[in-house]
Amino acid sequence: VQLQASGGGLVQAGGSLRLSCAASGRTFSSYAMAWFRQAPGKEREFVAAINLSGGSTFYSLSVKGRFTISRDNAKNTVYLQMNSLKPEDTAVYYCGANRATIATRTDAYDYWGQGTLVTVSS
Repeated sequence: VQLQASGGGLVQAGGSLRLSCAASGRTFSSYAMAWFRQAPGKEREFVAAINLSGGSTFYSLSVKGRFTISRDNAKNTVYLQMNSLKPEDTAVYYCGANRATIATRTDAYDYWGQGTLVTVSS
């Protein structure tokens, strides 16, 4: 599966953005999906994940209550709604696909999108 992330940009602290990750192929609903992020000089870190049906989600503590992950299997797309953004949310955001189940480790994901940059100004 090929993934294409979009929706990043520059936003002021307290603002919102919605990221999208469009997947190619007819097997999108067979993949658990996740968002990770990587800030300059730091390792890629888990943000949020969603299971195959969209009925189960999991978030990192740093974004829980502010970000919402969702998916539309008819559109082969996973979303990340980001509210109450903080400067520390600044990073390149990547979507990943995993044929097994929700996971928080980067090595559990088989496919990655190219990343989209989110910059939050103070």
